[in-house]
Amino acid sequence: MNRLTFVRELRLLTPTDFNHVFNQSTRVSSPYITLVIRKNTLSYPRLGFAIAKKQVKYAHERNRLKRVIRDYFRLTQHELPKIDIIVMARSTAVELDNAALRQVLDKLWQRLLSIQ
Repeated sequence: MNRLTFVRELRLLTPTDFNHVFNQSTRVSSPYITLVIRKNTLSYPRLGFAIAKKQVKYAHERNRLKRVIRDYFRLTQHELPKIDIIVMARSTAVELDNAALRQVLDKLWQRLLSIQ
């Protein structure tokens, strides 16, 4: 049975992890969100966030975006290949409600799967 959790091992935490992804990456983007991806040597995908205050001004908006994206990742992590993903949000992402944000993520995930 697949566990639908978001444990520490599934997160990109250190600057080294982030630099490793940014150095040789592939990008999948929409007008709202950009996913920076790179294959990893682990047996599971990992997720990290790079949502700048300059793009999403208020903390409650950044937190909402991260919460929805984290939940979406948690539910779909078993469909993803062995990759590291960094999520970058644009200022227009704040305009989306949670359902619309999930639809955007679904489209990006499908494009990500077609690339891999």
